[in-house]
Amino acid sequence: MAETAAKALILDFGSVVTLTMFETHRFSERNLGLPEGTLTWMGPFDPEGDTLWASMQRDEITERDYWLARAKETGTLLGEDWTEMAQFVVRARGRNTHEIIRPEVVPLIGALKAAGKKLAVLSNELDMFFGADLRRSLTFLDDFDVITDGTYTEVLKPDARAYRLCLDALGLEAGECVFIDDQMRNVRGGLDAGLRSVHLDVMRPRDAFNAALAELGIAARFNAPGVLETTGTETAQ
Repeated sequence: MAETAAKALILDFGSVVTLTMFETHRFSERNLGLPEGTLTWMGPFDPEGDTLWASMQRDEITERDYWLARAKETGTLLGEDWTEMAQFVVRARGRNTHEIIRPEVVPLIGALKAAGKKLAVLSNELDMFFGADLRRSLTFLDDFDVITDGTYTEVLKPDARAYRLCLDALGLEAGECVFIDDQMRNVRGGLDAGLRSVHLDVMRPRDAFNAALAELGIAARFNAPGVLETTGTETAQ
């Protein structure tokens, strides 16, 4: 554990708080009325097979470009012209929004609130990607002290100003906060900004949450999906 426990956890939203769109293809197909197996692009789960994802990782296109392209092609399958990512996400994810949340998130929030830690979301496109109505349906977000959304600030990670906006809203310094993101460019941006930054590997998401708990001085870890177990004495705050 860190010698001095961090005071806050800052989470990216898509792929960190939520499951990735890749992990929920079958769920999306059911909601969209598409035959099972229609959606085949798998991003980080099959980077060689998803050439558009590989192009994004090379910084040839932005993350927004990637998802807008996927939204357009999925809309076309339905005979519709989708021009916004939220059109895809809202339709694909339906009303059962609890099914798209990583199982670790709610117990993680409970542990942090019990320990008196602050919570924040730092997203490049929360409402642009998910839509404000879907976001409002996620009642656990009420437990977050700060939501910094590039949809409105128009400052995107890994720009240093994006991290600063979130830190200023929290009233904390970078070194007092742990930051989790699934995109390495954003993790590097967080490190450059002085944050205790952790990469969430979508193949092993619990590793990132366990690393954050250690930095926060909370003596607990996930050994199974959604199951948070106490491990010992917490680090002094």
